[in-house]
Amino acid sequence: MPTNLSRHLTGSTRTDQGNRGLGYLLAFVAGAVNAGGFLAVQQYTSHMTGIVSETADLLALGQYRIAAFGVACLATFIGGAACTAFLVNYARSRQLQSEYAIPLLLEATLLMAFGILGARIGEVEGGFVTLTILLLCFVMGLQNAVITKISGAVIRTTHVTGIATDLGIDLGRMLFRKTSAGPDAVAQAVRMPMLAILLLSFFVGGLAGALGFQWLGFAATLPLACALIAAAIVPVYDDIVARIRR
Repeated sequence: MPTNLSRHLTGSTRTDQGNRGLGYLLAFVAGAVNAGGFLAVQQYTSHMTGIVSETADLLALGQYRIAAFGVACLATFIGGAACTAFLVNYARSRQLQSEYAIPLLLEATLLMAFGILGARIGEVEGGFVTLTILLLCFVMGLQNAVITKISGAVIRTTHVTGIATDLGIDLGRMLFRKTSAGPDAVAQAVRMPMLAILLLSFFVGGLAGALGFQWLGFAATLPLACALIAAAIVPVYDDIVARIRR
């Protein structure tokens, strides 16, 4: 049932299957936001490696104002991750079922705001575009921290470089130990498909985000927000009902 699926994905009781399922969903969302966001504001918002490298280049070239914006993007991404950690720890201290659902509902709210207000980007130059880029960086930091905390840093959804690196490492181990049947081989047999699906989910999400932006404009983020709400709403509802009963 949909309610059980929502609890399975974002409830406080975690399983490996639930972690993987949420990881695939968030990787798809990250790819869609990153690709669609680039078409909207000409800036990738989950690629902190590129942003930091670009900032260093700009500083070396003496373009300090643009470099300062790169620093702001990094700081906002970190702020999003810090926000997730605060919300999760706060909910955990209150023994809420929605400790992981609350940050995702916040992400959905911000994506809805981007989709509804994004049309203004074509009307207002400068400041609004800057705020939009920072908003998307915050969202990506927020989201990546959710799955990082849930999975113990095993699954990440915006860091494709890390996913590809881990996949390559496991592939090399598999080729080296063709006859191995120990615990490591069993773990690799589970982890490699997961990493491959995460990578594929990000790519498919990026394709969907780019096509969606071309067809729907900024409203393309609204289905993503709805998917996050559907995944996160039931644990929040459970906490509200439990509080009313108390």
